[in-house]
Amino acid sequence: MSHLSQFATALIASATILTIILATDLGRRRVTNMRMLRSVIAVAIIIALFVHSFPTSGNAPSLQLIGLGVGVICGLTAGVLLPAHRGSDGLIYTTGGFGYALVWIVLSSARVLFAYGAEHWFTEGLIRFSIENQLSGPDVYANAFVFMSLAMVLTRTAVLVTKRRRLRRAPVDAAGTEQPAAA
Repeated sequence: MSHLSQFATALIASATILTIILATDLGRRRVTNMRMLRSVIAVAIIIALFVHSFPTSGNAPSLQLIGLGVGVICGLTAGVLLPAHRGSDGLIYTTGGFGYALVWIVLSSARVLFAYGAEHWFTEGLIRFSIENQLSGPDVYANAFVFMSLAMVLTRTAVLVTKRRRLRRAPVDAAGTEQPAAA
């Protein structure tokens, strides 16, 4: 897959992750181990396919860490927008709505738009920025975005695990219902 442009790589990776996340989280969905694991596996496959090197010179590690940090923040935001509750059948469910989908769509679109812009709109400016800030080529940007996706998915998964654990431990009130899990 190394023959693909940065734009094609970003498009395939972002579309794959977005499709899996929205397919598994939109609407009322039961929280299962496989549901949570499916998206983590998808990101692991994306990393295996699209991360060809790990630039470590200059400020490359810092940019990649920034990608991880932004992913954690976005994953926490998405997790807050994915409320969980115990159903009348005693199982744990989440309800993913418009706000949740919007977070994932905006971030996926931003990654693709940046990759397109890097190839077509602001190539010279990005090269100059990379030289001035000691960033070693396009792989550092691609990795930062892939690591951002990984962190976002892992953080969202951690939020789901936490919500499920809280709901399993929460006492049921006299009416047989529970309060939704806090974020």
